[in-house]
Amino acid sequence: MTKLKIKLSTINDIKAFVNASNLCDFEIDLICGRYIVDAKSIMGIFSLDLSSSIDVQIYEDNCGEYLDAIAPFIVE
Repeated sequence: MTKLKIKLSTINDIKAFVNASNLCDFEIDLICGRYIVDAKSIMGIFSLDLSSSIDVQIYEDNCGEYLDAIAPFIVE
């Protein structure tokens, strides 16, 4: 499992992140406070507080291509 933080600032960021997530066959969750949503759900992401960074949990060890695709959004 891989954990990291991302920041999604614009609607285009959200669309690009969801598109990259949907290309993966493994589970990816976004955690914001006490809320956990599927990273492949654009509606779920819009329900989060996007003013601060969001924790990402990737349930796959070999996720290098995915990390490259979301690199512009990683903050830590």
